[in-house]
Amino acid sequence: MSKYFTTEDAAKYLGVTPSRVRQYIAEERLESEKYGRDHMIKESTLAEFSKHGKKKRGRPKKGQ
Repeated sequence: MSKYFTTEDAAKYLGVTPSRVRQYIAEERLESEKYGRDHMIKESTLAEFSKHGKKKRGRPKKGQ
């Protein structure tokens, strides 16, 4: 059985704000299931997103 996270719990897991998680969902970068007004995100989806989905912070280095 999969564990599901709310947007607030997912934000804590990813180290971002809940509004950023909602933005990822709106951009279809993060898959979720909607139950009523809440988005629920699988733990496996969050683990995969934290490895590959988040963009690196800051400016790119010169020459890239």
